[in-house]
Amino acid sequence: MPTALQAISPIDGRYRSKVDTLAPFFSESALIRYRVLVEVEYFIALSESGIKQLQPFPETTQEQLRNLYRNFTDEDAQAIKDIEKVTNHDVKAVEYFIKEQFDKLGLQAHKEFIHFGLTSQDINNTAIPLSIKDAVEEIYRPEIEALKETLEKLSADWANIPMLARTHGQPASPTRLGKEFYVFAVRLDEQLNMLDQVQHAAKFGGATGNYNAHHVAFPEVDWRKFGEDFVESRLGLTHSFPTTQIEHYDHMASLFDTLKRINTILIDLDRDIWTYISMDYFKQKIKKGEVGSSAMPHKVNPIDFENSEGT
Repeated sequence: MPTALQAISPIDGRYRSKVDTLAPFFSESALIRYRVLVEVEYFIALSESGIKQLQPFPETTQEQLRNLYRNFTDEDAQAIKDIEKVTNHDVKAVEYFIKEQFDKLGLQAHKEFIHFGLTSQDINNTAIPLSIKDAVEEIYRPEIEALKETLEKLSADWANIPMLARTHGQPASPTRLGKEFYVFAVRLDEQLNMLDQVQHAAKFGGATGNYNAHHVAFPEVDWRKFGEDFVESRLGLTHSFPTTQIEHYDHMASLFDTLKRINTILIDLDRDIWTYISMDYFKQKIKKGEVGSSAMPHKVNPIDFENSEGT
């Protein structure tokens, strides 16, 4: 089993402990699980669409199907990767895996409806936005919110502490330490408000976005309404329509631009803090056994702020 010492990137090596909470969203195993989720929920939605050949399944059967992604394991992910060695196609491997599970559940007669009428991008362009949405809501936003609240508390605690301000690096008019921290709290709050407005959009419409195969096979179904209901009501995403074969990623770009602005604010904060430390405004606590330099072990470097700035 590879260890952190064999990692290609520091993210999965030296700094793995900092990003462990993101693995359930952004690892390859996580991506495969999200693909299984979309395929399963799509099949269940199809069974409720009015197609005569596919009647709604009892709740117990639906729960068995949902357990395929709820109880998804690394062994399941590896089984799909083993199938991919033959198919040389990642999404097709997921389809074949689910068909194998249908055999075990006694649903052989219905397994050809798995992935019916879809292109692989219908799965990727829903699975990936869903994983990003979950990660932002469950991990990222709470972390930034907690940081903002910490800055607000420090701002209140230090509201009346005077501090010599600097402009262009030179001594300038006095300020208050609390106010300088409150600047960052407000900046983060404004970006969090913008983050909340970003939509997590998904494409879902067949090979070229037009539901061609769906309509030819079952013209009695309103497939555009089906796709919109599936993406928005079942997955909690925003349905992009019309599209080509792929999602156009405009909303994703908007999300990343917001994250970039938050990163810029955090870099500003990091640089201000270690500048205050370098000017002896702040003193750092010494941790037992920790050294700041191989040549000058008495030093205490602002390594956490430097790492934050760099990464």
